[in-house]
Amino acid sequence: MHKLKESPLFVTFEGIDGCGKTTQAMMTYHLLSSRGYKVKLLREPGSTAVSEKIREILLDRKLSMTDITELLLYEAARAEIVGREIAPLLKKGYVVLCDRFYDSTTAYQAYGRRLDVKMVKATNKIAVGRLVPTLTFLFDIDLKTAAARAGMHKDRLELQSKTFFNRVRLGFLEIARKERRRIKVVDASRPIETIFADVKRILARKIDLK
Repeated sequence: MHKLKESPLFVTFEGIDGCGKTTQAMMTYHLLSSRGYKVKLLREPGSTAVSEKIREILLDRKLSMTDITELLLYEAARAEIVGREIAPLLKKGYVVLCDRFYDSTTAYQAYGRRLDVKMVKATNKIAVGRLVPTLTFLFDIDLKTAAARAGMHKDRLELQSKTFFNRVRLGFLEIARKERRRIKVVDASRPIETIFADVKRILARKIDLK
C-alpha cells in the first residue's frame, strides 16, 4: 500500500510566467493518481467559483488597478481556496497540489510591485491562517526563455516589463534562500522530462512513489 511519509501533504509549484510549473504540476498529478493516491490539483487564483471570478478580474488586460487592490484581490481568492478546498481536502487525507500559492504574492506584489514585504506577508497570513506548504518547487528560468515559452496571448500580469519580472525572479530566489527546507529550486531551462526527474526525486522524500 502506498503511503505518505509526511501527512498532510500540500505541495505548491512556483516560478515566473513561462517557467513550466503548470506542466510539472499536471505531470505530478498524473503520477500520484497512477500510484493510487487521493490527489487534487488546484490553481491560484482560481479553483472555486468566487476565486475564478477574481482571477478573471486580475488577468483582464483591459483593466487597471492599484497595487493594493491587486494584492487584496489575490488574498481574497486565496482565502476562498484555502477555506473551501485546500483545508477540507487535507483533512480528508488528500495530497493537495497547487499551481501557485502565497510565495507568488510575496514575489510579485512585494518584490515585483515593491510593496512592503512585511505588509504582504501579513496579508498572506490573514488569507491562509497557519497553513504552510509541506513542499514547494521553485522552477527557476532566465527571462528570455520564459518569455519565449509564455506565447503571444499575454494577460495583464504577463504584459509587465522585463525589469518587473527580473525583480520577481530575484524575489523568488530570495524567498527560497530564506526557506531552504521547504522550497526546492529546480533548473527549469532543461527538457521537461529532465525537470520532472528532479521533481520525482525530491517528492520521493515525502511520499512513496514505488
